[in-house]
Amino acid sequence: MVNYGATELANAFRTVRRNTIQTAREIPEDKYDFSAAPGVRTVRELLRHIAFLNLMHYDFHRDQRVSTLQGYDFPKLIGHITVEGDKLHTKDEILAALEGNGEAFATWLQSLTSDFLNETYTDSMGQNPRSRFEHLLSAKEHEMHHRGQLMLIQRMLGITPHLTRQMQERMRARATA
Repeated sequence: MVNYGATELANAFRTVRRNTIQTAREIPEDKYDFSAAPGVRTVRELLRHIAFLNLMHYDFHRDQRVSTLQGYDFPKLIGHITVEGDKLHTKDEILAALEGNGEAFATWLQSLTSDFLNETYTDSMGQNPRSRFEHLLSAKEHEMHHRGQLMLIQRMLGITPHLTRQMQERMRARATA
């Protein structure tokens, strides 16, 4: 049996967040208002969203410890995340929030017990039970989705993403070995 628990979840989240922060650092601040298409989040909006999305996981699992999403006030939560994100204006503020909120979230993840991670809750219809672990794992997956968007934006801005550069370096090293 594979044992993927709180420690592994926290470490995986830290890796994802480190890569997001590196991506955010490499995009010049004067490009933070760039949007890939009309009606699509800007770089700034994406990064603020990423920085505060953990508030959803805290609310579901830590603060309310929901057993069902029936009656859950999603608009209130989205409003809270938006208000927090709107407080960040500069690249430095966004990077600080990504770093601080990310480490705080990873530390919390690492503290969770197996019993807690195995608890289930149901969707807004009171059906389809999911474990807390499954939902907390989605925090990493969601961030990777948005980082993929940011990496495509980097390409549009003429920046080769750091993960691509690292892969190219490994390929060159193998070719010369």
